Amino acid sequence: MVSLRSVASAIVALPFAAAVTITVSSDGGNATSRHQYGFLHEDISNSGDGGLYAELIRNRAFQSSYSFPSTLEGWYSLNGAALSLQNLSTPLSDALKTSLNVASSGSDGILGFYNDGYWGMDVKQKKYTGSFWVKGSYQGIFNASLMSNITGEVFGSVEVESKSSPDEWVEHPFELTPSVNAPNSNNSFSITFDSAGLEDGSLDFNLISLFPPTYKDRPNGVRVDLAEVLEAFHPTYFRIPGGNMLEGLTNSSYWDWKNSIGPLKDRPGYAGVWNYQQSNGLGLMEYLELSEDMGLELIVGVWAGLALDGGVTPQDELQPFIDDALDQIEFIRGAADSTWGSLRAKYGHPEPFTLKYVEVGNEDWLAGAPEGWETYKSYRFPMFLEAINAAYPDIQVISSGSVLDGYDIPAPGNGDYHIYGTPDQMVDQFDLFDNVEIPHLIGEAAAVHPNGGTAWDGGLVEYPWWGGAVGEAASLIGYERNSDRILGALYAPIIRSLDRWQWATTMIQFAADPALTTKSTSFYVWELFAGHLFTHTLPATADFNPLYYVTGKNEDTGAYIFKGAVYNSTEGADVPVSLSFDGVAAGTAAELTVLSGPDNPYGYNDPFTGVNVVTTTKSTVTADDNGVFEFSLPNLSVAVLDTGASGTSKRSMKRGRRS
Repeated sequence: MVSLRSVASAIVALPFAAAVTITVSSDGGNATSRHQYGFLHEDISNSGDGGLYAELIRNRAFQSSYSFPSTLEGWYSLNGAALSLQNLSTPLSDALKTSLNVASSGSDGILGFYNDGYWGMDVKQKKYTGSFWVKGSYQGIFNASLMSNITGEVFGSVEVESKSSPDEWVEHPFELTPSVNAPNSNNSFSITFDSAGLEDGSLDFNLISLFPPTYKDRPNGVRVDLAEVLEAFHPTYFRIPGGNMLEGLTNSSYWDWKNSIGPLKDRPGYAGVWNYQQSNGLGLMEYLELSEDMGLELIVGVWAGLALDGGVTPQDELQPFIDDALDQIEFIRGAADSTWGSLRAKYGHPEPFTLKYVEVGNEDWLAGAPEGWETYKSYRFPMFLEAINAAYPDIQVISSGSVLDGYDIPAPGNGDYHIYGTPDQMVDQFDLFDNVEIPHLIGEAAAVHPNGGTAWDGGLVEYPWWGGAVGEAASLIGYERNSDRILGALYAPIIRSLDRWQWATTMIQFAADPALTTKSTSFYVWELFAGHLFTHTLPATADFNPLYYVTGKNEDTGAYIFKGAVYNSTEGADVPVSLSFDGVAAGTAAELTVLSGPDNPYGYNDPFTGVNVVTTTKSTVTADDNGVFEFSLPNLSVAVLDTGASGTSKRSMKRGRRS
């Protein structure tokens, strides 16, 4: 990447570039969707299991698939207990056939087992809820405890009276509230019992579960800190169930939504595409409830007959999967007395969810190309499009490819464009859709490679960096300029575990310890733009480069809004801006928010130091006697001016720990 320079605020004295005079008309422009920003949740990097999904127990049900056999990963013996996996003649369910046998192995007294979670467990003085299923004869008490892996200190424990039976599986629910906060996340959960109470020398356990409080107190819900940081981003779109996750590794192991609903004991799990077995605990219903709790617009992906290994479903075998997609739509938005809507009602949600967007497949131009792409264009997408629109004429059906991929998308289909690139490539998106007529979703977008540096064969940058975030800002501005044809822009992937990942560059990072949950540099850019939405854009007169901008109005608030980004000004000079809106009178006050970064454009927000390299500067700017707002923007900065924002009379600056 070329050497770039940024400054901490808009008032630092630097050489100035030529002034940019922007005159905004009150006529013309285009209507927007009002739903501009969102995210894709891909169960990548343990961002579902062990991440957004609040379950604390890793490998809770010993699930397996053709790719991943059942293991004892995460489980350890206490006091000499012998642990082994068994496939009993009477399993917990057809979905969960493998269970954990815990035998005394000649040991007397208290014995048991423990689980160290997803690289630790956060333990605080709050109510944890859990349960475990047992088969076998035991007279006595189980003890469920949260304890330190370092010192052995028990932070909280609860006695659970045994109801176990040698003939059937019995669930044992419990609640557990620690008496103290653990000093770190190096903790585990244990279950112990007295071997003297065993009749046959062992017990069988399965579906051992433990949840902290969840977002909106949803049973089987999501992690509070991660949901809240996603909510703070002001998203409006939620694309589920992910990209590659939807496709699956083979045509027999794609993400089957029907396996992700219902009681946990009836969910068989899934051969994940990111090198680990997925539990299906975070299933379709949980995604729908999260979208409702956050007020998000759903974009639901349906499997389209192509897997990551290039396996293609022939035309004469595709109809069952189209029927499956129609079933899925009915489950989501069907009446409570419909076949699949009644099942949704049975699971606690009689009212239909709102669903306006369905995407068919994911990146069909990539997996198995050229055959996969050709079959998508020739019969797979047309068949899905016709069937969905016949049943639901109001649903906008989105293709997994774009006209920019050489696809003449049949009407009334929409496109989906993905861009993972360098900052320069993100800036090149500014005018990419100026002459594209077919509506498109920007379904996945992020700067992941440095200018002039490594490409896909060299790996991704480990954290979003400031120069990349400014490049993303220029692309987002370009999408908003064409927002009559852009359904919205989604950052992807959204979150990753700091302990285990396959995809590095994500907007948010996390670990077992919530103190490590970190908003990246990209978060601040996307959050700023998502927090100031247009109802329609307004035409303006000025050249672009190094200042990229878009102007518009929000009819709901009456606000006039400017969004801009300065990318590579000459010799790093500040850019003076003279901005006037037709209809904005002299003396009108506006809030100007400027994001700037560190001197090093590669600077990033480090979860382990807690340093936030993004400086947020807010000031009140007043239109002069000619109705002109005068301000300057530093190189590598991102800004929003909003006449309808709750103004501040004082200038303020923020740079600090994940604030």
